[in-house]
Formats: sequence, structure tokens, C-alpha cells
Amino acid sequence: MAEEVKLFRTWSSPYALRIVWALKLKGIEYETIFEDLTNKSPSLLQYNPTHGKVPVLVRDGKPVCESLVILEYVDEIWKHNPLLPQDPYEKSMARFWANFGDDKLMKSIWQLFIAHEKDQDVAAVAALENLKIVEEQLKGKKFFQGETIGYLDLAFGWIANLVSILEEIMSLKLVDGERFPHLSSWIQHFIDAPVIRDCWPPRDKMIIKFQVMRENYLAAATPK
Repeated sequence: MAEEVKLFRTWSSPYALRIVWALKLKGIEYETIFEDLTNKSPSLLQYNPTHGKVPVLVRDGKPVCESLVILEYVDEIWKHNPLLPQDPYEKSMARFWANFGDDKLMKSIWQLFIAHEKDQDVAAVAALENLKIVEEQLKGKKFFQGETIGYLDLAFGWIANLVSILEEIMSLKLVDGERFPHLSSWIQHFIDAPVIRDCWPPRDKMIIKFQVMRENYLAAATPK
């Protein structure tokens, strides 16, 4: 009997895109359930009662939550086209850098995005420093783990699309070939892969969505 695989996601979530890419790289058929997080479905709340967030992967009725956890689960269940390194040390380093991407890099870029103009210079310093750290990990590599897309590329995949959207909205440039040659080269290799390129959400919709988010954050932070 064929197994049932479902992915609960939103159309714009960069975290959910990690799972879309992973399943496509593995060649796994699945059903997509798009969620409206302002009106969460009973199924989402049933499968992720702790956080009520996406993505959630449900395989034969069993839910797995949190994108990095789901990536490891996908790699354990479907062992072909492995995502994580096989060496225990390299595997632990991939996990470390994936957490760095979420806990440090993404947060610092987001803080820059929602900063008032007077605070942007300070926020930019933290974001650029974290980007430099990621740049160092790509020296001499096509992808983070070598010649093929793997777990760490999927974890950092949001950089290849979301950063340029935030840059456009703010009229600034964070990642360029002169400042970050290795990261810029990786972005091009990553987005050139059909399995990656064909899954991006519509850019015009993303710009509108994040423009509204930025305006709301700025308005909420402005003293009345």
C-alpha cells in the first residue's frame, strides 16, 4: 500500500520551502495543504497543537513539525539522494550551521528589515557580520556540502530569494559579488537548479506581503 504524505504549509513560508525542495530532491509524491495562519484549520491545530505553525509533514497519519527536524526525518525515511553528510562530525557541523542560519543570520537580517532608518546602520553591522561568517563556509565549494545540493543548502536556501526581496523593498544591497563572492556564486548555482527554481513563490506577491509586514512593524514601533 502506498504511503500517504501530506505537507501543511503557506504559499510564502521560507521554512516550508525547505521541505518542498527536500521532497522533490527525493522524488517523493505528497499532497500540499495550504494554510491561512489567520484562520488555522482544525487539522493543523490537531497535528501541531504546541505551536500551530507550518510546516508540518504528516506521513501515514504521524506528524513531524519544525522545518529542520522535518529535513532530518525526510532524510532518515527516504535514504536515497542523501541530504545530510554521512560522517558523524560533518553531520554535526551541518546541524550547527543550520541553527546558526536560523538563530543568528535570519534574525539579524529581519531586525535590519524592520528597523527605523535611524537604527539601520547598527542593525546592518550585525547582519553583515553574520553574512561574512556564512561566506567563510563556502570558500572552495560549489554548495555547502560539496558538489551537490544538501541539507545545509536547503537550510540556507531562503537567502537566495528572500534577501533580494527585502533588499528591493528597502532599496539597499546586502549581498553582492564584490563583498560576498562565494555566497553570490552559491546563490547562482542554487537558483539555477530546476528543482529549486521551479518552486519559488511569486515574487510580486512576496514583495507586497513583506512590504505590508514591514510597514506594520514600523507603525507598531513608532511612539504615539
